[in-house]
Amino acid sequence: MKGLDRAFLALGALAGLLGVAASAASAHVSGADSLKTAAQFLLFHAPALLALAALSATGTTHRPVTRLAGAGLVLGLTLFAGDLALRALHGTALFPMAAPIGGVLLMGGWLLAAMAALIPTRR
Repeated sequence: MKGLDRAFLALGALAGLLGVAASAASAHVSGADSLKTAAQFLLFHAPALLALAALSATGTTHRPVTRLAGAGLVLGLTLFAGDLALRALHGTALFPMAAPIGGVLLMGGWLLAAMAALIPTRR
């Protein structure tokens, strides 16, 4: 398994950890709907990152596109969930339009994952 695939495994596990932590924190913060949403997105995308790493490492899908899909999910999660969590916990935004940009990157990551499955691989 290459370094980039290992990085996606680690980032997927980190997304899961942060999702659990955000879920727990949202139980103790008043008005934590944004934090709950951030937690859900982290938890929904953590297994996707693990799967993309495995698919890339085994060559089951088109490796460069699969890795690009993973990068889109990681960056999208960072912006989307990060902005929502920061707003919920500190009342400030990451930067203007961070969450919408992150959402678009997440959608792009999923589209790239679909493309990676459809592009023939060389074996």
